[in-house]
Amino acid sequence: MKILIINAGSSSIKFQLFEMNNESVIAKGNCEKIGLEGSFISYKAKGEEEKEFASMKNHTEALKVLLKKLSSGKLAVIKSFDEISAVGHRCVHGGWMYFDSEIITDELISNLEMMKDLSPLHASANIAGMVGCRQVMPNTPQVVVFDTAFHSTMPPIAYMYGIKYEDYEKYHVRKYGFHGTSHRYIMQETAKIMGKKPEELKIISCHIGNGSSITAIDHGKCVDTTMGFTPLEGLMMGTRTGDIDPTVLAFLGKRKGLNADEMVDYFNKQCGVLGISGKSSDMRDINKLIEEGDKKALLARDMLFYRISKYVGAMLNVLGGVDAIVFTAGLGENQEDLREYVMDKLSYVGLKFDRKKNLTLPRGTVEELSTPDSTIKAYRIPTDEELLIARDTLKLSGLKK
Repeated sequence: MKILIINAGSSSIKFQLFEMNNESVIAKGNCEKIGLEGSFISYKAKGEEEKEFASMKNHTEALKVLLKKLSSGKLAVIKSFDEISAVGHRCVHGGWMYFDSEIITDELISNLEMMKDLSPLHASANIAGMVGCRQVMPNTPQVVVFDTAFHSTMPPIAYMYGIKYEDYEKYHVRKYGFHGTSHRYIMQETAKIMGKKPEELKIISCHIGNGSSITAIDHGKCVDTTMGFTPLEGLMMGTRTGDIDPTVLAFLGKRKGLNADEMVDYFNKQCGVLGISGKSSDMRDINKLIEEGDKKALLARDMLFYRISKYVGAMLNVLGGVDAIVFTAGLGENQEDLREYVMDKLSYVGLKFDRKKNLTLPRGTVEELSTPDSTIKAYRIPTDEELLIARDTLKLSGLKK
């Protein structure tokens, strides 16, 4: 049984085709520059890779190119579209209406259009992917998995802002949280590794990449997370400021001659590690610069580590203790000194870890970092949002392996 996973961006579609009998990826790739000159598809299957230029004026055309690639040529993995039993879509924002994965209907798409102001760039792309796929594959079940859904269990004391209550009611301004699909996957995998149910554990999930968030999970439910109304809140990130006094927007805006929208763009795309270092948002570059004695790069790294550690401490307090802390995503999985910094700070609550092992982890593996006498488990677990979407799609479509 095969399930296609679609992650539509404004000018791209990332995709993976799963064989659900063994949950293996049999093909994957990316349609890029949709609606632009030079659009192309990159494709991997059967241990080989291809890149092919193709006209893709919109997401519907891109999906046709994608499906043709899956079903024809030397790297074809299906004979016809009918072999795809269902399609799962990633959607960044479920707003105030969707708190779980859903079967895609006309009504759902209409509701997402209505809530598009919450995430205009992502929402438009996500909707385009759904609409296009339904046009190309009208008889195939389609499911959407929302990044915000996992965080819908937060209590009001965690998701409310200190604004007028009437503005919350009228405009739905609140903390929504993001990366929920990743945090839910990490929760499930952590419980599996520990031989327990998610309902038996308290977990701090650290999704640390170019975009980062930390989530407190209490017995299977998110009770707090660092990202907020948008992904700008919380940790300092590759190009995002993270938490900042809101009056800075007005103060800097006046002096830089930028309006509110331009300042929000500045906070999202020109700040964070990039803004502090003045050279890069990529920690691989930052690490090289530090080796060369670059003081701004060192400051950027130290600020990043400090704020991650600070929020882990906050989530520890929110949970009133923790059974496991998990590092995932690009930096969480691969930045050894980041993990060491955070775990060192948790020694006061009994976390002990294997320093040598932490420095020598092979890429892409599940690893326990804590020692047998540690009171808190620590893990490095690669995230797999696409697999979780595939599992939800299988379940909601009423299909059986």
